[in-house]
Amino acid sequence: MLLALDAGNTNITVGVWDGDLLVTRWRLRTLRDQTADEWGILLRNLFDFAGLDQSAVNGVVIASVVPQLEASLRLMSKRYFSQDPLFVTSETDTGITIRYENPREVGADRIVNAVSAYNKYGGPVIVVDLGTAITFDVISVNAEYLGGVICPGIGISIEALVSRTARLPQVDFRNPGSVIGRTTVTSMQSGLYYGAIGMIDAIAERLLAELGSTTRFVATGGQAAMILEDSRYLHSVDEDITLDGLRLIWNRSGGTIQAQAEGSGAPGGR
Repeated sequence: MLLALDAGNTNITVGVWDGDLLVTRWRLRTLRDQTADEWGILLRNLFDFAGLDQSAVNGVVIASVVPQLEASLRLMSKRYFSQDPLFVTSETDTGITIRYENPREVGADRIVNAVSAYNKYGGPVIVVDLGTAITFDVISVNAEYLGGVICPGIGISIEALVSRTARLPQVDFRNPGSVIGRTTVTSMQSGLYYGAIGMIDAIAERLLAELGSTTRFVATGGQAAMILEDSRYLHSVDEDITLDGLRLIWNRSGGTIQAQAEGSGAPGGR
């Protein structure tokens, strides 16, 4: 079995693959000061709860944009799974050519999403990831990562709105059902919901103008399904695109770890 971890700024998504089958997935909070033993015990308990044999894991692959986590995740992998993990970086052989001016600036999650999207949908394709940040990752018909767009995420927008105003309350992100809010809460929800959709659709429209009308969009991330209800351009959600990309990269490596400096990993950018 393959243990795949996507370590983001807000959550860590953990998946267990048995060949091409995603056996289970878990979403955990990103705790930057958690030790290797704490991560190991948590995963051991999750494996036990799911009825999975921890000793059957014969590979660990990680995409991380949180440098503070990488040492503890590396040690956890060695101590609890007896595996030296493969950390995805811009130097990993993924089959995707990165056209960023400085490839090291591309977050590991964006590279992994690009790999999965191209393998599943071909190109040109754009992955819209609604995470801590809202990112657009553009992959060409020739398997090139061309670059993308980085925007404030929905959670960040809510936190900024509440923290910088004296009387606005904390609200949930949801479809308010009407653009015109009739309470403070629904007015905020309208601005957040339709503002996010407006931003996403405006960027998508400009990307289509550059890449052509055959370009496909695929969304992922926590609020992706909700955004699809009213977006003009986002019509499909792939919840496991990152975990699938990690599996594909591991398979491409032949199940072996490429040369990596101890403690190295993704540079932490998005």
